[in-house]
Amino acid sequence: MRIAVMGAGGVGGFFGAKLASAGNDVTFIARGRHLDAIRANGLRVESGTGAMHIAKARATDDVDSASLADVVMFCVKLWDVESAAQRIAPLLADRGVVIPFQNGLDSPEVLNRIVGPERVLGGVAYIAATICEPGVIAHTGTMARLRVGAFPGGRVEAAHAFASACREASVDVEVSSDIRRALWEKFCFLAAFAGCTCAARQAIGVVRADPDLRATFEGAVREAWSVGRSAGVPLADDYVKGTLTAIDMLPAEMKASMLHDLEAGRRLEAPWLSGAVVKMAAQAGLDAPISRALYAAVKPYLNGTARSAVQGA
Repeated sequence: MRIAVMGAGGVGGFFGAKLASAGNDVTFIARGRHLDAIRANGLRVESGTGAMHIAKARATDDVDSASLADVVMFCVKLWDVESAAQRIAPLLADRGVVIPFQNGLDSPEVLNRIVGPERVLGGVAYIAATICEPGVIAHTGTMARLRVGAFPGGRVEAAHAFASACREASVDVEVSSDIRRALWEKFCFLAAFAGCTCAARQAIGVVRADPDLRATFEGAVREAWSVGRSAGVPLADDYVKGTLTAIDMLPAEMKASMLHDLEAGRRLEAPWLSGAVVKMAAQAGLDAPISRALYAAVKPYLNGTARSAVQGA
């Protein structure tokens, strides 16, 4: 399968490397020092599931010169969605599709408007991975799973074709019959996870072990869950309880990607996470005081600081 990875950071870099190592034709779209390092030394992945080195990884920052793709894995940061979506049209083959594997909920709607809903699938990535140095992806723990699916009226066969390529690359993947619900399940967890780990400046082990932080996490999950239910998303009645059980299974050292960005002085995705919960709650006539406090705690850092060192995440 011909695959273009738009944004070769933690998610795109890890899964793109898995697909490339299985013989798929993968092009990594990256920039800055990360791109330079991939061109010079290949793409390396450090992982508890096994290290990978794509010695001759094809990488570029020139979308127009890249090969046509059957699938574009869309993995850019959320503030780049609009501009990156405008750039991917030359990458898509006649029947090509784009699958956003990102945080937040807004990307499919933006992509629908720019490339057309017939070309857009939904995607969810479950992994803790980040660029630890230019050209190197660090994967924490062993969790590395994808869910893909078509929106109502969309191209189910394209989701199955991509999933088949993933399975051949030993990627744990599921084709979801309700990708909107899958996106919300990830969003409710991640908004709370990113908000709490960033506010505490601590990994999940500290958050889940402290009674006050754990209660804060639970409250943030419940607020997002309530917003989703009010929007008609069929989130399970016991979703909050299940999420609390799930965080107890995570590696204690696991951090949200937003905490890595905060620590490195990079721009933050908070407006699309806790900030989005607050916005949607207000629109639904609900209140979200915990999410509002978590969002407020990182607002001074939304645009990053001068300490930013790694580009291309």
